[in-house]
Amino acid sequence: MATILIVDDARSTLRALEVILKREGYTVLTAASGTEGLTHIEQHEVDLLLCDVKMPKMDGLTVLRQVKAEDTGIAVVMMSGHGDISTAVSAMKEGAFDYLVKPFGEDEVLRAVQKALAMRALVVENLLLKRQVRDQFARAHVIGSSPTWNRVYQMVQQVAPSQATVLLTGESGTGKELIAGLLHRLSPRAERPFIVLNAAAMPATLLEAELFGHVRGSFTGAVSDRRGLWEEATGGTLFLDEIGDTSQAMQVKLLRALQEKEIRRVGASRTTQVDARVIAATNRDLEAEVPTGHFREDLYYRLSVVTLRVPALRERRSDIPLLAERFLRGAEENAARGSLKFIEETIRVLVAYDWPGNVRELQSAVEHAALHARGASIAPEDLPPRLQAAEVREAAARSPLAALFDDLPTLDELERRYLLHVLEVVGGRRTRAAGVLGIDRRTLYRMAERFGIQLTEE
Repeated sequence: MATILIVDDARSTLRALEVILKREGYTVLTAASGTEGLTHIEQHEVDLLLCDVKMPKMDGLTVLRQVKAEDTGIAVVMMSGHGDISTAVSAMKEGAFDYLVKPFGEDEVLRAVQKALAMRALVVENLLLKRQVRDQFARAHVIGSSPTWNRVYQMVQQVAPSQATVLLTGESGTGKELIAGLLHRLSPRAERPFIVLNAAAMPATLLEAELFGHVRGSFTGAVSDRRGLWEEATGGTLFLDEIGDTSQAMQVKLLRALQEKEIRRVGASRTTQVDARVIAATNRDLEAEVPTGHFREDLYYRLSVVTLRVPALRERRSDIPLLAERFLRGAEENAARGSLKFIEETIRVLVAYDWPGNVRELQSAVEHAALHARGASIAPEDLPPRLQAAEVREAAARSPLAALFDDLPTLDELERRYLLHVLEVVGGRRTRAAGVLGIDRRTLYRMAERFGIQLTEE
């Protein structure tokens, strides 16, 4: 049960509320002054604060402001007499969830408490989801901070908890399979299978048997009954990559399976119910292929309940240094090399290049450079030959983006500058900075200490 702190200078009110709330199973703390209440908050995990507006020395509004300044996530319900209602309303504008007017009854108190705790649960759940999304993106090396990439981040966060079919579009190498995996891991189906099938990797007859399964004797080599990947994905997620490469006949079968949530094994007379969320991906413009007859219109609309376009790397050039640094750390381990770093000119070349192979090509280029580097620094000469072409060097020299990456050779340096920027934006307020960064205050202190940044008093 939740922990509730009651702050009121009237002992009778404290005692009455304590009895009511303890009877309901809540853990109850009491304080006869604002100062004592804030001490309790420092020493205990408090979920809900019931605070009187009018108290000597430190009034309820002051307590509220300090609680909200700390950004603790505590839900606050103010208590006031009839003459203090305007003050209570002001408190709600400053972040209080509700207020109670004295004298109040037991039912009224319990309703306010239950509503405030329910609201707090939703806020905490949302914060946990955001943190989970961020952590999953980092683990999958799907990183970036550009506005274009942030839209992908927001879309994944919004769509993942649903059961909707998703169509991922974008060029090859942009990370569509990684995004599909994130959608699965952030969904209610995360504990169930995530099955991947590349529709372009096999002929139509084999694709049907692989996807839907087959019965014994249905074709040469079918020596026993076999479940298909759609059945294997039941309860989880089925990722159909390169869906645009499927034949018209296969598209009809896919449409039926999506509509009816049932499949028929090759050679079987009966259908089998399936329950798998489908995520499809393509590097083709399926909408443009519908009028030409290359792709079925009804299947397109069935697949594109949600369409998420994964941008090409050249559309988010400011993310290239971040990705390159991440890949370099992995390349160091694989190549058994010591610490490596990009020199400024190399970063300029990476940013100027158009990356037709997208993120996959960038990773390959970084691994190549790590193997060919002659010292601790990676120069343009260590990159693959295609990145050393004269036109790439010329573009790097004149690129207005290049100035963005001066003196930003490592992720640590980018992180330090970002922390300084956030502190400047929030006016040095440590609690607010921690909230913007999505970390707690202890982590903020350790981060500041690591970078030698002095945090000012709030």
